[in-house]
Amino acid sequence: MQLSSPAGVIQIVNEPTYSLSSADNVRRYPLELQLAGGAQSSSIHGVLLNDEPVAVISNGGGASGVHQHSAVFKDGLLYLAVGDSVVCLSLEPVRMVWSLKVDSATCFGIHFDERHSAFISHGELEIARFSAAGETLWSESGADIFSERFALHPQFVEAMDFNGKIYRFRYEDGLPASP
Repeated sequence: MQLSSPAGVIQIVNEPTYSLSSADNVRRYPLELQLAGGAQSSSIHGVLLNDEPVAVISNGGGASGVHQHSAVFKDGLLYLAVGDSVVCLSLEPVRMVWSLKVDSATCFGIHFDERHSAFISHGELEIARFSAAGETLWSESGADIFSERFALHPQFVEAMDFNGKIYRFRYEDGLPASP
């Protein structure tokens, strides 16, 4: 996955074989973050800026892959889905600003809606809105896992669960929205 920023091209890569603090890694990242607190990591994502490794983040929870909704770059900060959390990184200088657990299992992706200035996480068990400061504004779950369709519409966030049930959440408060 690639994103453009004033600092250059940001690339997010899967690093499944990366071992924190090891000299045997293919790439060397100046900033290594372990969010799982010593627990087994299910997801390890690297961040490169202009092809240079800058940060690697390891986390537990369900495994998250790298795809078009793995990260959002907004107002000079990178918001990255890793395992069950979103991590906010500053790239100049490179540092973690905050991390926030957004799902009980896995964060499938991060979305940003310009109309509502809303960061939305699409999780396996929860759909959540979080602030740029790393606070959960609301979080809602469904009858089953949100493994099907997901979309941001002008008036609501729409998610479909494994059984085909459609959920619509209002941006303001996460309450059910009318179609």
